[in-house]
Amino acid sequence: MALKDIEVSRAIIERYTERLLDNLEVDVAVVGAGPAGLTAAYTLAEKGFKTCIFERALKPGGGMPGGGMMFSEIVVQQEAKPILEDLGVRLHEQNPGYFVADAIEVLGCQLVRVTHANVKLFNLVSVEDVLLYDERVSGLVLNWTAVQMGGLHVDPLTMKAKVVIDATGHAAEVVNGLLRKAKVKINTPSGKFEGERPMWADKAEQLTLENTAEIYPGLWITGMAANACFGAPRMGPIFGGMFMSGKKVAEKIAETL
Repeated sequence: MALKDIEVSRAIIERYTERLLDNLEVDVAVVGAGPAGLTAAYTLAEKGFKTCIFERALKPGGGMPGGGMMFSEIVVQQEAKPILEDLGVRLHEQNPGYFVADAIEVLGCQLVRVTHANVKLFNLVSVEDVLLYDERVSGLVLNWTAVQMGGLHVDPLTMKAKVVIDATGHAAEVVNGLLRKAKVKINTPSGKFEGERPMWADKAEQLTLENTAEIYPGLWITGMAANACFGAPRMGPIFGGMFMSGKKVAEKIAETL
């Protein structure tokens, strides 16, 4: 069969447009395709909830592919081991209770699980704002990442979601955008964004899970975004808390939906 350049273009545009239109109204929109966001997405989708992910970067994975200081290995503790084993990730017990995994293998396994769960991951799409209806986050305001990088004045588009998950990591971008524009109080003791504290892996791993919660009606936080909102420490290249936080936020949201 002779290939026609225009038909290649037509196939890409038509299929992408179909999938974008299909995801303009979902149960759950995840912002950020790092380890916590990916875990939350496939867990929710496998429970029957229509879920999509928006990732502003070209490549998903957040900081995980870089491992520790560009050594592309990550550590998980005993409690998180079952989550990675369920993904089919091969683990090496380097020291008692400390399991090392190839960061790229983990990401690959997560992406396969996400796509096989029929979650559409829209990369190169940035979240500019949220839809705020009657004091509840009800969707997202989207634009191309290239528009933001180019400093262009191009109006965005919107999508609706029953629930939004901020999985944007250290910056907690969705939460901070809401605070900046709506001047609301969030569900922290002070009602404000507390900001991330210096590294303390043991404490951070515990608090990542504890801080996974609904931070404002319709808006949930997971992974490092959860610790940043509550003023907890960072944890470095140990990722067990990230995976467990993603699973926890999915289970909690499933209960509410």
